[in-house]
Amino acid sequence: MQTTQDILQHIDRKAFTAVGEAADALGVECYAVGGYVRDLFLQRHSKDIDFVSVGTDSGISIAREVARRIGHGAKVNIFRTYGTAQVRYRGTELEFVAARRESYHTDSRNPIVEEGSLADDISRRDFTINAMAISVNSANFGQLLDMFQGLDDLRNRIIRTPLDPDITFSDDPLRMMRAIRFATQLDFNILPATLDAISRNASRISIITRERIYTELSKIMASPRPSIGWKLLADTGLLEFILPELNAMRGVEIIHGRSHKDNFQHTLMVLDRVAEKSDDIWLRWSALLHDIAKPVTKRWDDNTGWTFHNHNFIGSKMVPKIFRALKMPLGEPMRYVQKMVELHMRPIALVEDTVTDSAVRRLITDAGEDLPALMTLCRADITSRNPEKVRKHLKNFDDVLRKIEDVTERDHLRNFQPPIDGAEIMSTFGLPPSAEVGIIKSAIKDAVLDGIIPNEYEAAREYMLRIGMEMGLKAL
Repeated sequence: MQTTQDILQHIDRKAFTAVGEAADALGVECYAVGGYVRDLFLQRHSKDIDFVSVGTDSGISIAREVARRIGHGAKVNIFRTYGTAQVRYRGTELEFVAARRESYHTDSRNPIVEEGSLADDISRRDFTINAMAISVNSANFGQLLDMFQGLDDLRNRIIRTPLDPDITFSDDPLRMMRAIRFATQLDFNILPATLDAISRNASRISIITRERIYTELSKIMASPRPSIGWKLLADTGLLEFILPELNAMRGVEIIHGRSHKDNFQHTLMVLDRVAEKSDDIWLRWSALLHDIAKPVTKRWDDNTGWTFHNHNFIGSKMVPKIFRALKMPLGEPMRYVQKMVELHMRPIALVEDTVTDSAVRRLITDAGEDLPALMTLCRADITSRNPEKVRKHLKNFDDVLRKIEDVTERDHLRNFQPPIDGAEIMSTFGLPPSAEVGIIKSAIKDAVLDGIIPNEYEAAREYMLRIGMEMGLKAL
C-alpha cells in the first residue's frame, strides 16, 4: 500500500497539474476525491478521477478552464441538473462537481442538494476509505486530507461510514449494497457497528431500483470470492428483500434424526469453486441458481429420506422470474443460465455402467458448445464433508468425462447438427414450412443419437426417404 509520502510519485501528475493550474487561475480550492484516491493507496490503476471544488458552480467553471487550456478540441460535457461536468484528458475521464451538502426524504434516495463546504462534501461520502481527498492547488499540491482516518481503515482492511451508519444507510440504502460489494471486492471486513446498522435498515433497500441493485450484484459476482458478498447479504437480512428464493435455501431441517445439507452453504461453495475456474459471469450465476428449486421440491420420504425430485427442471423454470425481478438481461444470458440449471444433474447420472451411448450423445447435443462450462459447474457441485465420498464422486466424474470424450470422437458429435436440414427436407418432398418438416428432422436427429443410423449424410438421407414414405409423402 502506498504511503502519503508516495502520493506525488504515483498520481496522474499531468491531469492533477492541469486541473490545479485551472483551479489556481480561478482562485478556487480543488481536490481529487473518492475512488481514485482510495485506489491510489491500494496500488490499483484508475482512469477516472473525481474532483471537488469549493464555491457555487466552481466545478463546471474549472472543467471549462481545463478544456480551454488543453485545447485540441477538448470537449466539456455539462450536466446542469446534477451540477457536474466531465472532460476527457489523455485517455482519463475527469469529473468535476462543487462541494455540497445533502438531505433526504424517507421515500427516496435522491438527495436535496445545497452548496456546502469541503467538510460537508467529505462527510457525505459513503465510507471512510472513499472520504479522502488530495489537493491539486499549487500551494499544497499533493497534500492528503483524511478527516475520518480512511487511510488507517485501508491499512486495517475495514469498511465503515464517516458518520452515523444508521443515518448513512437510511438516507441512501444503496450504500448497504456498496458496503457489501467493497467488502467482497477488497476482501475487507465491515465494522461490526456498521454491519449491525445494515441489518437494522435492511428493509429500506425496497426503495432502491432493481437496476441499481443488480449493478452491485454484478460487481459482487465478478469478485474473486463472490460467496463473501452473498453471505453478508444473507446475514444482514438484505437477501430476503433482494432474492427471496435464494434466502429460502438457508438452514437445515431434521426429521426422524435425518437432516439434509444446508443448500445455501453448499451453493456458496459451488459458486466459489466455479469462480476459481472461470471468469464467465453467467456461469457463476448458473452456480448460484443451480439448486434454486430445492426449497420448493424438498420432500420427506420414509423409505428414502429427503428428496428434491426434478429440482433441476423446476429450477430452470424459475430462472426467468428471477431475471425479470432483478432486471437482468432476458436474452441469451438468461437462456444460458436456464440451460445450465436444467442440465447440471445430467453428467453425473451417466456414471452407471449400464448407461447407453444414446444417453451420452443426448447430453453432448443438448449441451452443445456449452458442454465444457457445464462440466466445470458439475465438477464444482461435488461437495461433502467426507473426503472419501468426494474422492469417489470425483473418480466417477472422471469416468463420465472419458465416456463423453469417447462418444464425441467416435461419432463425430462435436458441435453436432443433423446431417439433413429443414431446407433439404422441404425441397425433397415439396413441402412448405410445416409440422411435417419438424417431425422428419427430429426423427433423423433421434435416429443418429439413438445409434439407429450413423452420423453421415447418405445414411440420414436414406432414413429421411423412409420416414417420408411412412408419412405418405413422395420424393420429387
